[in-house]
Amino acid sequence: MNGVRILGLIGIIAPYFSSCGDAANASENIPGRPASIGIVGDTADVVKPVTGGVALIGGGGNVDGAFKWMIARSGGGDVVVLTASNNGGYNVDIDSLGEVNSVETLNITSRELADNDTVAQIIRNAEMLFIAGGDQSRYMNNWRGTKTAAAINYLLTEKKAPVGGTSAGCAVLSGLYYSGEGGSAVSDSVLANPYDTLVKVYNNDFLQAPYLSRVISDQHYMKRGRQGRHVTFMSRIITDYGIFPVGIAPDEKTAVCIDENGIAKVFGVSKAYFILTDSLKKPELCVKGQPLQWNCNGEALKVYEIPASATGNGSFRVSDFDTAAASGGTWYWWWVDNGVLKTKQVP
Repeated sequence: MNGVRILGLIGIIAPYFSSCGDAANASENIPGRPASIGIVGDTADVVKPVTGGVALIGGGGNVDGAFKWMIARSGGGDVVVLTASNNGGYNVDIDSLGEVNSVETLNITSRELADNDTVAQIIRNAEMLFIAGGDQSRYMNNWRGTKTAAAINYLLTEKKAPVGGTSAGCAVLSGLYYSGEGGSAVSDSVLANPYDTLVKVYNNDFLQAPYLSRVISDQHYMKRGRQGRHVTFMSRIITDYGIFPVGIAPDEKTAVCIDENGIAKVFGVSKAYFILTDSLKKPELCVKGQPLQWNCNGEALKVYEIPASATGNGSFRVSDFDTAAASGGTWYWWWVDNGVLKTKQVP
């Protein structure tokens, strides 16, 4: 089998796939490869030189420019896609966008699979990793503290391979992350009560992406009106952890791609936001059962909005969130007055 370019091992293990014969959407595991639900390409492992980077994608559809950016950094090696929702459709999509040795999807739905040595080794052998969307609480509950999490962190911090994620996969890549347990928080509800039971934010206990330890991300940003909930998450981090976080938030079909030096560009069709807090500007009121108040004379948070392009637009230094180094976008002030998020452009 080694050295032969294939689609899901068709002809050898086709009976293990669904009757439609589409290996990219296979729902049963490939024998000898726990959690694997399909492979496109060469089953032989290759070793290629890689360049680090992280792609935060806002969900709602693929961002081809972000995939091409990651593929270029993979050296054309092996790509692994992780999911917990049986989503095998990325294999063909990624393979069609550049020259890679293989694309394989692992459907890791239990802590037993996440602690499997073969699963972890497949991840470690990857030259590019992509975490699909779905429900980030599944990723947290099934992967956190396992060999899978250790393998992802190995790619991020030691091998320095490109790693990306969309929607739920994007959510768990930031050091500070919203878990989505029990359902999806809605801006109006959590602005009215920042201690709503759906607001559960965790502090650097899962993945360790470079430059993102102080970041909390959010996704589907403009499409689902998530600015208010994102600000609420940040107010809770300040109140509960004593950390003044920064935020990164791509809209749907939009990606923030951060290179090995911590410089971000925005790919896709919409916009992305970079949000700064200030240690001198704490929320005035962040308590259970009362509307959030974070006014600071209408200048509570400073926000940089960058419009996307197919080949990557703007520049933002995620390594230190230096406002003087930002280009290609527009600055805004955001603040919350009695549970209502307000914005204005910086003069």
